[in-house]
Amino acid sequence: MSEDEPTPDDVVEVPITEELDLHSFDPRDIPALVGEYLDRCHDKGFRSVRVIHGRGRGVQRAVVRRALAARSDIESFEDAPPGLGGWGATLVRLRY
Repeated sequence: MSEDEPTPDDVVEVPITEELDLHSFDPRDIPALVGEYLDRCHDKGFRSVRVIHGRGRGVQRAVVRRALAARSDIESFEDAPPGLGGWGATLVRLRY
């Protein structure tokens, strides 16, 4: 096994709900994680989801937005309203 391959202890099962909180994940894993999460949300028929990336300096927000912009199954995405995280979360509408 190479250093970059996950071991069983590295694998984290993420429940597929209409909300994904990225705070506990390694930043380098975010693009693949968001892609896999959105694939599963699409499979479950979710119309919209919230991705929580935090406020900080906006680095994670930019990574998430790039991942969303590259997908053809995303109808739209925008900052969440203040009560749902403001610019620390992105609301995503899935296209069917």
